[in-house]
Amino acid sequence: MTKTNTFGRSIAVGIVMLLFALPPIWLLLSSLKSQAEIFQWPPSLWPQQPTLQSYFDTFSRANFLQYFQNSAVVSVLSALLSVTISVMAGYALAKFRFKGDTFFFLLIMSALMVPLQIVLIPVFLVLRDLGLLNTLAGVIIAPAATPSGVFLMRQYIVSIPDSLLEAARIDRTPEWRILLRIVVPLALPAIGTLLAFNLVWRWNDYLWPFLIITEQQNWTVQLALANSVGRFGIDWPRLLSISVISVIPMLVIFIALQKTLMNGLMAGAAKE
Repeated sequence: MTKTNTFGRSIAVGIVMLLFALPPIWLLLSSLKSQAEIFQWPPSLWPQQPTLQSYFDTFSRANFLQYFQNSAVVSVLSALLSVTISVMAGYALAKFRFKGDTFFFLLIMSALMVPLQIVLIPVFLVLRDLGLLNTLAGVIIAPAATPSGVFLMRQYIVSIPDSLLEAARIDRTPEWRILLRIVVPLALPAIGTLLAFNLVWRWNDYLWPFLIITEQQNWTVQLALANSVGRFGIDWPRLLSISVISVIPMLVIFIALQKTLMNGLMAGAAKE
């Protein structure tokens, strides 16, 4: 590749990166502006008089730390529950042969074609009968098992050599120990990918908490963000500051799990 082509590619990559980075940069800098400066014309990227007052108002006037804690509990517990179910189901479908195994796998995959809106009312009625409405447990349990997670884990575990599992079974190793000591360590890239996706999805989820939660003390960050929009006006600096704070945990998770996430996405892309 010539130096001209390399330079041109670098310029193109830089432009694309700038286009993707501009919205979050604009969000962050706008949260440091006053209400009047946000709507001034012509607009400016850099705040003329940067202030953190909107962040102080967010933590002082609203019970934001409680909402943040609720979102953290829902995201972490729901992601762990979803990964646990997906690993166990994927292991059973990948390494056990039983009557109707293909049928059950196709049945689980067919759930991917069912729109979420169709199952909202049945799931809501089930949670009502179980007494889980207006509780964080209802938000955690309802969408825990996902067919996409089962599919991801099943396809990854299929690639694990059966000889490893058979050697453990010859030594009379229990299946739960085979799962924990052999399958889980070898499937860590896929588990990390699924965990990251679930954390991001559950943290940003608005629909389920909106349907289930009615009391303000059980709000998540997304509910607090939606309810910060008033009927007669919007406090834009406060809204933008909440948006920035809600993005920070997902940014930290992506940086922490970036290597595992990329390994899981690239797994199976090349075969020796």
